[in-house]
Amino acid sequence: MILDEVGPATRAVLERHGFDADAFDRLRSSLVAGRLVPGANVVAGTVEPPHTGDLTVMPTTGQHGFEEAVAAGVEALRAGSIAVVVLAGGMATRFGGGVKAVATAIDGRSFLEVKLEETRRVATALDCEIPETVMTSFATDEAVASHLVQRRLGDPLRFVQPAAPRLRPDGSLFLGADGQPSLYGQGHGDLFSAIRRSGALDVLVQRGVRTVVVSNVDNLAARVDPAIVGMHLRAGTPLTVEVVSKERDTGGAPARVDGRPRLLEAMQFPPGFDQDRVPVFNTNTSLITVEALAAPGDLTWLVVEKSVAGEPVIQFERLYHELSAHVTTSFLVVPRSGPSGRFLPVKEPADLAGIEPLLREMLAASPVSL
Repeated sequence: MILDEVGPATRAVLERHGFDADAFDRLRSSLVAGRLVPGANVVAGTVEPPHTGDLTVMPTTGQHGFEEAVAAGVEALRAGSIAVVVLAGGMATRFGGGVKAVATAIDGRSFLEVKLEETRRVATALDCEIPETVMTSFATDEAVASHLVQRRLGDPLRFVQPAAPRLRPDGSLFLGADGQPSLYGQGHGDLFSAIRRSGALDVLVQRGVRTVVVSNVDNLAARVDPAIVGMHLRAGTPLTVEVVSKERDTGGAPARVDGRPRLLEAMQFPPGFDQDRVPVFNTNTSLITVEALAAPGDLTWLVVEKSVAGEPVIQFERLYHELSAHVTTSFLVVPRSGPSGRFLPVKEPADLAGIEPLLREMLAASPVSL
């Protein structure tokens, strides 16, 4: 068993953060037996591009449905039924190391600081409370907790996603340069188990929350927007995934699998499938009902090949969009940039310089005309 190999200190970290050793051992056995390989990530079934009716274009001011969406979103926000979840488990390898959430984004403010301030700006405008939740990892939780205190950012709910040890391609335990097991977060699919295990979901439900807005900490454009919330509520689906038009982007995208609309990661598309046939791709911003958070169904484990210090490693990961295989999903086509833009991700420092004018334009405007 993996827990017998990692040593007491690593074992304590894994157990503290909800590591499922039995599931990991089964996955590892399948890897060693050759049943679980990167090629196995390809989804089973007939895959085709989404139909026109599978994608809903976000209306703008004056267009049909916009005012109704804003009204529905404002009503839900003022009722306290909308919360935010910020995914902040990643490291800032391209920002000189450290934790991405606490790295400087703009005007001396961190990514997490901007995310929380933008949520509070909407809450102030609407005279309401928007519960804030942050998912961290074993590598980021301590830094995030300290940062919240140092910057006087309040006390949002915080929960930690599980960690797991990396393996070599042959299934043996991978050790880092320090001779210790190399740990990683198992992907944002751990959102479901972590928010339940921590009790954070129970707290949100007790506070009257019915829907959460989930986004990456490094996408500063993914703010709480009453119009977006209203579109989700009016669609009536457990899951709404925000997508944007492709501009040389690669990543997950909506598709039909055996006739059912769902989101697939790039590695799940069949070999030879022309992903350029799908005009949009996933922003990793979604709206999810608390019922779907509580019972997401079985999520597929993906085999992900990575490189650590130049050495090949294997990681088992799950992604929360796999929820779309189990529940009816809406795909909302949102603008990338502009005052109402929803997609300005920052993966490296050069990105900040490139998007700064767009980011300032967005931050200077309200998320929606309230």
